[in-house]
Amino acid sequence: MPKKNVVILSASLIAVAGLGLAAATFKGSDEKVLRVANQKGQVKSMMIASGVLNGAPYTVEWSEFPSAQPLLEAVGGGAADLGLAADAPFIFAYQSGSPVKAIGVQAPAQQAGEALAILVKNGSPLKSAQDLVGKSVATTRGSIGHHLLLQALERAHIPADKVRVTFLPPGDAKAAFDSGSIDAWAIWTPYTNVAIKEGARAIVDAKDYGLPIYIDIAHADSIAPKRALLADFLQREAKAVAWARAHPDDFAQVLAKETGLPLDIARASFDRNNRVSQPIDAKIIAHEQDITARFRNAGLTDGKRDVAQAFDSSFGKAALKQ
Repeated sequence: MPKKNVVILSASLIAVAGLGLAAATFKGSDEKVLRVANQKGQVKSMMIASGVLNGAPYTVEWSEFPSAQPLLEAVGGGAADLGLAADAPFIFAYQSGSPVKAIGVQAPAQQAGEALAILVKNGSPLKSAQDLVGKSVATTRGSIGHHLLLQALERAHIPADKVRVTFLPPGDAKAAFDSGSIDAWAIWTPYTNVAIKEGARAIVDAKDYGLPIYIDIAHADSIAPKRALLADFLQREAKAVAWARAHPDDFAQVLAKETGLPLDIARASFDRNNRVSQPIDAKIIAHEQDITARFRNAGLTDGKRDVAQAFDSSFGKAALKQ
């Protein structure tokens, strides 16, 4: 009887805090199960739309998260084997002591500044990073939005403590932004797309700072017992990424259905977040070293862990095969 892949969809968030899960306690029944943490509108949408999981000889158990921070808590806490997150939250988690390893990398296929931006209301007097001194900016701690804010302040020669940063998850930050209780919001797509459509404008965006890379992140103790599953999943994920680039309208339809975004926002979100798989190399490691230094200089981490040890390049061929 042929083996059949089963994809289990979980609508609720895993409450990572207090799970009390021992990392990497694998039973025999787990050998054909890969637990994948998904940031809504990311990997799962592509995998479903492209059909690349059809026929996989293992079960994928998905868990859903609104942003990278709780996703990384799930992977680092042993509640998931694998998850995709951006460069800044990955290295922030790693430098905070999380037992995570990067096993694959996806880089921007095109530069689209508004995929990542510091936004203000259309009527705001703020025009640039220099105007943020003494102002309140909402973002998620250790996120790509947080990193963009630090980059902008660094370039403007403004100490990080000269800005009042409020750490909020994206949904709460949007509510604060809409109500006017914060002056600016450092955020990413699709939130940027929605806010700009509703009248916000960017005073800083990724055109001058570069888009983040995205990283397939495994729990360190999942790698040995689930190497074959991880390698197969990365290969299928690379095919899904290639399929999405070739079929952006079809992908947008699935993305809109999964996330509840309007179709035009889903399409714009993909255009501003289009990626291709690439190898883990010295440039990638240097990129993460730069982010580590920026967080360390802002007093957010001691940055003592060796960044090169955060990467496992042994999955390279699987991650790149399309």
